[in-house]
Amino acid sequence: MQLFPTPVHPGVNGSRMQHKFDRIDRLPPYVFSEVNEMKASARAAEIDVIDFGMGNPDTPSPKHVVEKLIETVSDPRTHRYSTSRGIKGLRKAVANYYGRRFGVDLDVEREVIVTLGSKEGLANLASAISAPGDVILVPSPSYPIHPYGFIIAGARVCPVRVGEKVDLIEEIKRTALSVSPSPRALVLNFPNNPTGAVVDIDFYSEIVDFAKSIGMYILSDIAYAEIYFEESPPPSVLQVPGAMDIAVEFSSVSKTYSMPGWRVGFGVGNRELIGALARIKSYLDYGAFTPVQVAASAALSGPQECVGDIRQRYRERRDILIESFAASGWEIPAPRATMFVWAPVPKLFSDIGSLEFSKILLKEAQVAVSPGIGFGKFGEGYVRIALVENRQRIRQAARNIKQFLSSY
Repeated sequence: MQLFPTPVHPGVNGSRMQHKFDRIDRLPPYVFSEVNEMKASARAAEIDVIDFGMGNPDTPSPKHVVEKLIETVSDPRTHRYSTSRGIKGLRKAVANYYGRRFGVDLDVEREVIVTLGSKEGLANLASAISAPGDVILVPSPSYPIHPYGFIIAGARVCPVRVGEKVDLIEEIKRTALSVSPSPRALVLNFPNNPTGAVVDIDFYSEIVDFAKSIGMYILSDIAYAEIYFEESPPPSVLQVPGAMDIAVEFSSVSKTYSMPGWRVGFGVGNRELIGALARIKSYLDYGAFTPVQVAASAALSGPQECVGDIRQRYRERRDILIESFAASGWEIPAPRATMFVWAPVPKLFSDIGSLEFSKILLKEAQVAVSPGIGFGKFGEGYVRIALVENRQRIRQAARNIKQFLSSY
């Protein structure tokens, strides 16, 4: 007997029909939902949860950026529709940022576009350039939109394993040469979410040469390019001579300027790809609210001391977390960049998987993290810890974890 029959609904002619949504069916259950539901239940019971789960910056946006928003929104002329490609002032600010940070010259009209966050830009580009049957290479573990933007678009995603002991260039080449048809695009994300891994310009040079040799686009996400903890800042793929022929790159103001809720990102690079994204966006949106775009321009073009302050804050939190968690009995490698720590599940719990460990940690230590399996099959065995709690809360989490681990 079927206990939970498939819902049926009357059709237009009174008949009964089943509803099936193929693209939704291609998406797996949202792994993070179980932990999120547990967090909500704990908070409803007034339990203090120390939440490292979501990469949601907890510090305010820069004062001069907020003031520019207030000033601009006071002008009623800015209340009308904006433009899906982004206001010219913001596109100029993006081009100037690339010029001073990476030494890359960009055509404001044809090589720069404003998006509703880097996530939206990548997802819409996936729809613009993908057709059913196309193959896309995506490193795993990865931020979920990197594979699922293309899965939603109907493409076939082939994961490429990322890890400390993995030669990523060789993995990319091996995978690309073993699939049919030849891959249409390769997604790269460095500094990487969730692992914190970084690459150098030599890596990009070799990948650009290989991608050109097989006719493959490169789609780069550098949303964490300004959150780094070593002397040399992370490079852009567009610094490689000839990369503009095949590559686009996405970033945003979300993490660099602690502006996640503002939803302003940008894409730059290859004119054909930027043009494809602009065309599909013209059907989908009118762009971000103009005052928000003006404020984002102020962030990119104004005083940059706030970027260093934000970077230092994450560095301090990283160092405190690594030290205090080690004292609690949980040894974790220090990331070289991003606002995340990629932590191996303690050996005591290695046999139950990252999701079950995350649930136990939340229930018994009141500490929330993101299970690694949510970032792809090669994320199993790890959890992601976001540096979004202050130093006192990090130390409290370490005390909770020490008591939790000692009970086992």
